[in-house]
This record gives sequence, structure tokens and C-alpha cells, in this order.
Amino acid sequence: MKDSLSEKNSRRPPHGYQDGVLTLLLHVQPGASSTGWSGWHGGQSIKLRVAARAVDDAANQACIKFLARAAGVPRSSVSITRGLRSREKTVKIENVTPERYQALIREWTD
Repeated sequence: MKDSLSEKNSRRPPHGYQDGVLTLLLHVQPGASSTGWSGWHGGQSIKLRVAARAVDDAANQACIKFLARAAGVPRSSVSITRGLRSREKTVKIENVTPERYQALIREWTD
């Protein structure tokens, strides 16, 4: 059984980039020991661990803060467009440079 990244993500890519806007499909794990990327989740989304618990919007805010820092943009450029009350989220990040987009892809695949 082959388990390559391209085959895992061939059904539905977990990210898209066009005109400086990055769209991510995330699986967020709140209450983790630390905040950071955690690889792929089922080949359909990028897994993100967040230390904050899913109480009073803390996990969503931690997710936005981490993504803004990772993409090198202000927090106001990051919005959760789907899944505010779910672990499965669609996130839009504006003003991402092509170079930063490529660097993020390398971070996810390492």
C-alpha cells in the first residue's frame, strides 16, 4: 500500500492559494501539551495542536494567533470561515506572500 503525500491529498487538497489568499482545511486538537503543526489528519486536512482548551473561544483565538505568526501576517488577516464550534475548520489567511506560502508547505511536510 502506497502512502505518499500526493496520494493522501489527491481527493481534496487541504490548502489552496490564490492572489495572496491562503485557504486551509484544518483539524484542530485543543488542549494539547503545546501549539504547533502535527502533520496530516486522514489525508484531508492539516492537523494543528493548540494548547488552549475549547472553552470561551480560547482554542479558536490560539489557532488564529498561531496561524498569523506562522504566515507572517497580522491577526486581522486570519479568519475562521467555517467550523467555529468544530475541530474541523476552514481558515482564510490574507496577505500571504508566495515565498511564505512555499515555506508553510515545507513546514507541513517535514
